[in-house]
Amino acid sequence: MIVLRTLQLRRGVKVLFEDASLTFNRGQKIGVTGANGTGKSSLFALLLGELHQDAGDLEIQPGLVVAHVAQETPSTDQPAIEYVLDGDAELRQLEGDLAGAERAHNGTRIAELHEDLHRVGGYAARARAAQLMHGLGFDDPEIDRPVEQFSGGWRVRLNLARALMCRSDLLLLDEPTNHLDLDAIIWLEQWLSGYPGTLLMISHDREFLDTVANAICHIEGQRLRLYAGNYSAFETQRAAQLSQQQATYLKQQREIAHLQSFVDRFKAQATKARQAQSRIKALARMEKIAAAHVDTPFEFAFRKPAVQSDPMLNLDGVDAGYGAVAVLRNIRMTLRPGTRLGLLGRNGAGKSTMMKLLAGVLAPLAGQRVEGKGLQIGYFAQHQLEQLRPDESALWHLTRLSPKTREQELRDFIGGFNFHGDQATEPVGPMSGGEKSRLALALIVWQRPNLLLLDEPTNHLDLEMRYALTLGLQDYEGALVLVSHDRSLLRASADELWLVDEGMVAPYDGDLEDYARRLRAKEQTQAAIAEPAVSRKEQKRLEAEARNRRFAERKPLEARIKSAEKEIETLGAERLRLEKMIAAPDMYGETRKDDLKRCLLEQAQVMKNLQRAEERWLALSAEIEALATSG
Repeated sequence: MIVLRTLQLRRGVKVLFEDASLTFNRGQKIGVTGANGTGKSSLFALLLGELHQDAGDLEIQPGLVVAHVAQETPSTDQPAIEYVLDGDAELRQLEGDLAGAERAHNGTRIAELHEDLHRVGGYAARARAAQLMHGLGFDDPEIDRPVEQFSGGWRVRLNLARALMCRSDLLLLDEPTNHLDLDAIIWLEQWLSGYPGTLLMISHDREFLDTVANAICHIEGQRLRLYAGNYSAFETQRAAQLSQQQATYLKQQREIAHLQSFVDRFKAQATKARQAQSRIKALARMEKIAAAHVDTPFEFAFRKPAVQSDPMLNLDGVDAGYGAVAVLRNIRMTLRPGTRLGLLGRNGAGKSTMMKLLAGVLAPLAGQRVEGKGLQIGYFAQHQLEQLRPDESALWHLTRLSPKTREQELRDFIGGFNFHGDQATEPVGPMSGGEKSRLALALIVWQRPNLLLLDEPTNHLDLEMRYALTLGLQDYEGALVLVSHDRSLLRASADELWLVDEGMVAPYDGDLEDYARRLRAKEQTQAAIAEPAVSRKEQKRLEAEARNRRFAERKPLEARIKSAEKEIETLGAERLRLEKMIAAPDMYGETRKDDLKRCLLEQAQVMKNLQRAEERWLALSAEIEALATSG
C-alpha cells in the first residue's frame, strides 16, 4: 500500500502537486492522466525514490518490490531472453547461490536452493520469459539474438518484457503502448488484467485504459484526484464538473452526425454490419465523454482538397517488397473519394510496406500501380519527424511550403496545433516527440491532400490531440488509409478494415472486437501446442502439491480474517453505543458540552478504525479468493 499525505512536489520553482492526499491499494490498476507537464512522470520518479517531496508524507509499504521500464538498454551481446530473465532479481540471486553451493559441494544448501527455485517458479522461468517475449511480438529465432542487434523500438519492448518478468508488488508503466502494434497491445491488456499487484500506468490510449484500469488518477491544477472506474467512467465524472457545455455540445454534434450517417448508410449491408455496430457503441458513449475535452487547446480542420479524382489510386496484381523479395503479393485495391480504410496486422506483417507502396515510396515488384489525375498524397510516417529542420521553427517550416501566404494566416493555422506566440518561432530541435508529431501533421494538413496515408500518427500525442485528430478526420473529405494501434481512432475514422497477413492484403470481415478474439484464440492454440506433455502421475503429484500449498497459505489468512471480523463486530457495537449517547437529548445541555465533544472525537476515531478494519477484511478476502482460483 502507498499513502500520500498533504504532499507537495516542486520541479525548480514550479509546483507540480500541492496538498496531495491519496491511497493506492494492492490490486488497483490506476491510469495516470493529465496534460503534458503536469507531473505524471515526476509522480513515478517520486515513487521510485528518484525525487523527494518538498512537504508532506509519502508512505510506501516496507519490502515492496517495484518494477518499471528502464529508459536505456545497454548495447550488449547478451541473448535477449537472458536480458529479460534478469528482470527477476530473486531468481538470478538463487541461481548464483546455487552455482556457488555446487562449487562448494554443499549438498544440504543445494537441496534448500532447489526448493527455493521451485517456490519462485525458477524451473519454468525461461518458458515464462519466452511467453512474455512472444506476446510482445518477438519470434522464436529472435529470443536468442544479442540485445545489441535490436533497434530502439524493439529494445523498448525488451525493457517492457524485463519489467513484466519481475514478480513485483508495484508495477509502473510510462506509455507502454507507444512502441507496440495492436496485436501486442491486446496481449498486454490481457496480461495486465491478471497482474496481482498494484499497477500505475501513464497512457494516452483511451481504449487501453478502458480495458485495464479500474481507477484514474488525474493531475490538474496542482491537484491529484482519484476517480473510481476506467477512463470512460472518469470522463463521465469529469464532464459533470465542467461548465462550458455549449462548446462541447457543438463538437459533439459534429462527431455524432458523422457516426450516425455511417450507421444509417451501412447498417443494412452485411459487409459493413459489424463496423456499423462499432459506431453504434461509440454513439452510445458520445454524450458522456465529449465534455471532458472542453478545455482542449487543439482544434483544427483538414482543408478541403483542391481537386478530386475517381478513382484516385488503383493497384492491380501488385507485389511489393525490397530488392527482389516480395513481402506482399497480388494486391488488388481501388481507392476512391471517401474511401476510409484501417489496416490491421501483426508487427512485421507488412502494413508499413503497404503504406509505402500506396505513397509511391516503393515501386511495385510486379503488377500495376496507377494514379488518378490530380492525386495529392499526404503521407505521415515516423521518418518524417527526422526530416524536420531542428534549427528552424514551426512557422519557418510552414512558410517554406507557402511563401506567399500572409504570416498572420500561417500563425492562425499553426495555432490550431497549439503553436502560439513564441512557440511558433522557437527551434524544432528541443521539442518533445509529441510536439514534433503535431508539427508534422500540421504540415500535411496545410498541403490539402486528397489521399491521406497515416502510419501510427498518434505516437507521442496526448489524449487531447488524439481527440482533435479524430474530429478532424471525421470532417476530412478525401480518402484515408490508416495504420494505428489506437482503437478509438480506428473505430471512429475507418469505415472498412483490411487485414495484412501472411503476404496477403484483403478486406477483413469483422470489427475490432472480432480481431481481438481472433488474436486470443490464436495465442491459446499456440500455448497449447508449446505446453510440454506431463505424465498423469506427475500431473497428480503437481496438483497435490498445489492443493497442499494453497491449504498452507490459506490457514493464516483465515485466522486473520476471523480477527478482522471480530474487530469489525467490536467496533460496530462501539459505534452504536456512541451514536445512542450522542442522540440522547440530555447530551446537549449546557453542563455536558465536554461530554459531547469527547463522544464526537471517540466516534470519529471509531469510524476511522472501522474503515481500516473493513479495508483489511476486503483485502484478505481478495487474497483468499485469488488462492481459490489459482493453480
